[in-house]
Amino acid sequence: MFDELRNACRPGSIGGFLPGMKQIANVAALPGIVGKSVGLPDVHSGYGFAIGNMAAFDMDNPKAVVSPGGVGFDINCGVRLLRTNLTEADVLPIKEQLAQSMFDHIPVGVGSKGIIPMTARDLEEALEMGMDWSLREGYIWAEDKEHCEEYGRMAQADPAKLGTLGAGNHYAEIQVVEEIYDKWAACKMGIEEKGQVCVMIHSGSRGFGHQVATDALVAMEKAMKRDDIETNDRQLACARIKSKEGQDYLKSMAAAANFAWVNRSSMTFLSRQV
Repeated sequence: MFDELRNACRPGSIGGFLPGMKQIANVAALPGIVGKSVGLPDVHSGYGFAIGNMAAFDMDNPKAVVSPGGVGFDINCGVRLLRTNLTEADVLPIKEQLAQSMFDHIPVGVGSKGIIPMTARDLEEALEMGMDWSLREGYIWAEDKEHCEEYGRMAQADPAKLGTLGAGNHYAEIQVVEEIYDKWAACKMGIEEKGQVCVMIHSGSRGFGHQVATDALVAMEKAMKRDDIETNDRQLACARIKSKEGQDYLKSMAAAANFAWVNRSSMTFLSRQV
């Protein structure tokens, strides 16, 4: 953190972002914040908010704001670990075939076509329903929902507030447990021994999230002028939570979050097929 401050004057040193420490301070000055602006252990510079910067806002405070910088451009980006009953010794003889099968089942890259068929209506329902759509269509196990935030669905989602689809930089990879540091916690997650094979899936809202954040930032810059809101950083563009711009963002953000859960669920289904 202090290195970022010292290097802030060097051209291109942190990609045009303010140092994370300054971003944490700027967030602390946003209207309606509850308590402190918090920097978590992995904190470093981001867009508006620092990465690992956390803040709460009082939804009953008429001056409180919502800022897309606090959520980011890849909405509901997250990881999912699938444990297996296989060991490294089981997998090594078929390692190349297994990797190829993952590539064959899970589409990769811009322009690739998904194996799971979706009509425009399916997509709209997936954005509204999140993992409930995946469950209805038979792509998840019922207990999968119990291991996801919000049970895999944000109820206030409104796909009508969304833009277009795009691409992302995510992965699905086969991993091996090399060390167990907390046996109790590992056991709770079904990780029982060294050499156990797992699948890690990392994905988010792909182009949805980027479109949602981009559109909201444009709308909120206008709302700030209208409502006389001032911030210490242009990247902290925001709107009153109860305003049309604030509510539109929350609804579209929820739809993008639902898409991310469906996306991870679809890759989970395909990984299970592999």
